[in-house]
Amino acid sequence: MRKEAVKVVIWGFGAMGSGMAKMITRKQGFEIIGVCDRFDKLVGQKVSDLIGTTSNLAPDLIVKKTIEEIIPNVCPDVALLCTDSFTEKAFPKIKWLLEHQVNVITTAEEMAFPWANRPDLAKELDQIAKKNGVSVLGAGINPGLMMDLLVILLTGAMETVDKIEVRRINSLSPYGETVMTEQGVGLSVSEFQKLKEKGLLAGHVGFKESVGMIAHALGWDVESFEQEMLPIITDVDRKSPYGFAPKGHVAGVNMMAHAIISGEEKLTMLHPQQIEPQLGGIQTGDYITLQGKPKIKMAITPEVEGGTGTIAICVNMIPHIINAKPGLKTMLDLPVPRAIMGDVRKMIEVNDHD
Repeated sequence: MRKEAVKVVIWGFGAMGSGMAKMITRKQGFEIIGVCDRFDKLVGQKVSDLIGTTSNLAPDLIVKKTIEEIIPNVCPDVALLCTDSFTEKAFPKIKWLLEHQVNVITTAEEMAFPWANRPDLAKELDQIAKKNGVSVLGAGINPGLMMDLLVILLTGAMETVDKIEVRRINSLSPYGETVMTEQGVGLSVSEFQKLKEKGLLAGHVGFKESVGMIAHALGWDVESFEQEMLPIITDVDRKSPYGFAPKGHVAGVNMMAHAIISGEEKLTMLHPQQIEPQLGGIQTGDYITLQGKPKIKMAITPEVEGGTGTIAICVNMIPHIINAKPGLKTMLDLPVPRAIMGDVRKMIEVNDHD
């Protein structure tokens, strides 16, 4: 068993980053040795005051403004990067961490399968990681598990796969301010349409990555890919911890994606997501339908909760990214995710210097 605690730095201390910190404090064998966030309201505050415990925290740990104030003063085993959705925006941060020989797990949705949108940056990150002897993984509930890895796992019980339909009906309520902005929560319909036309609304980021991961796993060639984003208008006021949608305004987005393979639509993804869906009479859930031999239908209701799920996936993958061979990884490349219920140090492959 490794003697030293697994040392973690968290970059971005919003809903996801602080949630990961809280989860880590409840686990055995971890130590958080650095936290940074760009928001002045957090900088200089004691991490223990922000999350309500001193467990598994370095002594007198405070939130720093920049990562340069933390590394290389300390040497973490892994950095949890919770700042961006897009590979291009996350790239300089990931590059900096890799060049300082730190393993990285990022919540950037495009990093779940970065070859789908930015193969150039994916190739560069892979080279940088290998050069520095570390690894990088994009992880989260979706993309990363519910609409891709779980689909792929279920096809393992099939002889042939003809068509795939995946639906995830989920709540945006656990997510932070960045996600609220990306989804257009609180906008009027006209404001939504204007920003959509200008390409300023992200909606769900990850369809192309999920399609790419599934296609790669099954050996399918995607001939064309299309996606659509429509506003979900609320008929009652809705308020979540980080968002507010008055009656008649946008509470979220209805996302749809279609992939053509071998001349026909073989992959369909449907993903309506909104704050406080129960106020609109919506039952959340995850549904996978696989046409082929044999046919498989899976339903989980309510949804696997997105906020907790993303936090858990990222924390639970820490030992696997530390153990991984250097390079850019996806959830396909690493062991099946599982909850850490014992001392995480038992999961780390011990080297001579440990």
